[in-house]
Amino acid sequence: METAPAHTLSPTELLKTEEAISFVKDTFAKELARQLQLTKVSSPIAVLDGTGINDDLNGIERPVSFPIKALGEQRAVVVHSLAKWKRLRLTQLGIPAGRGILTDMRALRPDEDYSPIHSIYVDQWDWEKHIRPEQRTIPFLRETVTKIYEALRTTELRVAEEYADITPILPEQITFIHAEELLQRYPGLTVKQRETEAAREYGAVFIIGIGGELSHGDIHDGRAPDYDDWSTETEAGRRGLNGDILLWHPGLQSAFEVSSMGIRVDKTALVKQLAVRGCPERAALAFHKLLLDGGLPESIGGGIGQSRVTMFMLRKTHIGEVQVSIWPEAVRAELAGRGVELL
Repeated sequence: METAPAHTLSPTELLKTEEAISFVKDTFAKELARQLQLTKVSSPIAVLDGTGINDDLNGIERPVSFPIKALGEQRAVVVHSLAKWKRLRLTQLGIPAGRGILTDMRALRPDEDYSPIHSIYVDQWDWEKHIRPEQRTIPFLRETVTKIYEALRTTELRVAEEYADITPILPEQITFIHAEELLQRYPGLTVKQRETEAAREYGAVFIIGIGGELSHGDIHDGRAPDYDDWSTETEAGRRGLNGDILLWHPGLQSAFEVSSMGIRVDKTALVKQLAVRGCPERAALAFHKLLLDGGLPESIGGGIGQSRVTMFMLRKTHIGEVQVSIWPEAVRAELAGRGVELL
């Protein structure tokens, strides 16, 4: 029989942590919905396989898959995220331009490598907003990012008011920088090193243009070809209408990604990006066909890590301190020796 690891925190301390987690999540969700004009909706934990709805992330991660007896053993997959499902839902709910939806996304990513900020369990605020075609621009992207950042700053200030041991550290404004500019600034560093240097310098940054090829022939980071637009030219030498929000985490002494987001592909960008990724046949899938036939609205959206944001706001140094997941016993033991309690 397995024995539970000994707690390094008392039940009272653990309960206080759970209360603080709820406070952060409730505060940020309400502020995000207010800033972006979002309505809370329900969402699935699994979708049918073969529809093209599930997020393929970098295209190599395996989804959790299972047969459904009542559907003749048709297979379903646990979602990786809801990037494409949300765009469908905008249409189904008749959401007008200027408004959007917000949902609590729960996902499993069994191919995720463990780290202080990575778990096989993923919890996000997934959001999507209906926009007009003329809003597919960098200025609109920046405006939206700024509103999300204001929700983060407001949350941090309220957490500081509620918990005396938390001191606000976020700068007043978030800095925007294109992935190509970051490459030119730090040509000898790896992607993660470049991100860390930028986050260290500015405190909060939004890196634009993630997924498209940069001047050195590589990409900053992977993006699926069928949700974010990373290929549209915005100015000479610059492509992409998407990006990541990174904060400086003082406890980890590194860049800390809390959100991946962007303006979604239109017909032109979808065809181009499927070709770049070598999978033009995906255009025949139900989701992609609907988009190409003009059946989906233009939109902007993203995922914001619930455990990531909570971890940052409470100044935790391991994601397992704010979420319940599955961890190797060696990790639990090593952290317990340092007084870090995983939920």
